[in-house]
Amino acid sequence: MTGFPDDSLAEIDTYVEPMPGSGPVEPSTFLQVRDLRVHFPTDDGVVKSVDGLSFTLERGKTLGIVGESGSGKSVTSLSIMGLHQEGAAHITGEILLNGQNLVAMSSEHVRRLRGKNMAMIFQDPLSAMHPYYTVGQQIIEAYRIHHNVSKAVARKHAIEMLDRVGIPQPASRVDDYPHQFSGGMRQRAMIAMALSCDPELLIADEPTTALDVTVQAQILDLIRDLQQEFDSAVIIITHDLGVVAELADDILVMYAGRGAEYGTADGIFGAPQHPYTWGLLGSMPRLDRERADRLLPIKGQPPSLINVPDGCPFHPRCNFAELNGGASETVVPELRDVGDRHFTACHLSAEDRVRIWENEIKPKL
Repeated sequence: MTGFPDDSLAEIDTYVEPMPGSGPVEPSTFLQVRDLRVHFPTDDGVVKSVDGLSFTLERGKTLGIVGESGSGKSVTSLSIMGLHQEGAAHITGEILLNGQNLVAMSSEHVRRLRGKNMAMIFQDPLSAMHPYYTVGQQIIEAYRIHHNVSKAVARKHAIEMLDRVGIPQPASRVDDYPHQFSGGMRQRAMIAMALSCDPELLIADEPTTALDVTVQAQILDLIRDLQQEFDSAVIIITHDLGVVAELADDILVMYAGRGAEYGTADGIFGAPQHPYTWGLLGSMPRLDRERADRLLPIKGQPPSLINVPDGCPFHPRCNFAELNGGASETVVPELRDVGDRHFTACHLSAEDRVRIWENEIKPKL
C-alpha cells in the first residue's frame, strides 16, 4: 500500500491540488476552515500560532488534529469557538460553520452559537469549571441560556445528562462541587455540560490528559457513543496518535502552525507521506509486537513561532532535507494532493517518499 493513485509519479509531483478547504462549500461539509491565520503581536515580535491552515469536516465524522505542543492545535480550536480575547489576536481567513463565517461575526453572535451549535471539552476540567458553583448549577446555566425553561426542568435535564455520561447516583452528585469529583468524573461532567444543548460540533482538546489508561478508554468510548447518538461532528485535539487511531476518520498533522499532512486515518497510518509524521509514528510505543530497538525520537525542538525557519519549517529537524536540492531551506511547501484524499506539504519527490517509507521507516515501526 503506497497511498498513491495510478497516475505516474512524475505527474503527481507536478500537479498541485488546491489546499483542502479552499474551494466552494460542499453540501455535506459542515465545518470548513480556509487559510486560517491567528497571529499574536508581542513585544518580541508576531507569534504566528496558526499560519495558513485549511481543512473540512462533515456531520457524523471525527477529525483528529495531532502535533507537538506549540504546533497550533489548541489555538485553532479556540479560534473556531471564538474564545480568543478581542484585540489580542489578529485572525484572518474563514471558519465556515454551516456556511456562516465565524471570523466575520460579531462576538455576541458567536457567543449565541456556543453551547447550542458548537461546544468544547477543555483539557483541564478542574480549571475550566467554576469552583464556587456546583456541577449541576453549571450544567443548568449552560442549558437555560439556550432554552426558555424553568430551573426545575433544567435541573432534571442536568441529572439526565450526568446519568448519560456514566456518573453514578446523578441525582445526588448533581449538587457536588467540581473538587468533589475524581479526574475521570470531572471529565465526564465536562462532557455532560458540553453536550447539554445537543451541539452540532464538539471539540475535545486533549480529553484524556492526566487520566489513567482505563479511564482514558472509557472517555473515548463515551465520546464515540455520544457522537453516534447526536450525529455530531467531532474534532479531537491530541498529541497521542493512539487516541486518533481509536476515533478519527480523518487526521490533520500540524507543525509550526501549518498543516504538514492531511488525509484519512487509513492513509495517514498506512502510508504517511511527511517526515514529521514518520517521526511521530516512530516516537509512539507499540504494545502489539516485540521491539528490539529504542523509540526513534524526532531530533531537535519545535521552532519559535516568532522566528519560524525559512522554507519548510521542519527542515532543521528533518533527516531527509538534503535530498531535495536545497528547496527545503528557501521554499515553503504547500499541501498537495498525492491521491485518495491524501495531502502532504513536503518537497521530497514521490519516489523518495515511497522509498524512504517502505525501506527505512516502516520496517522500524
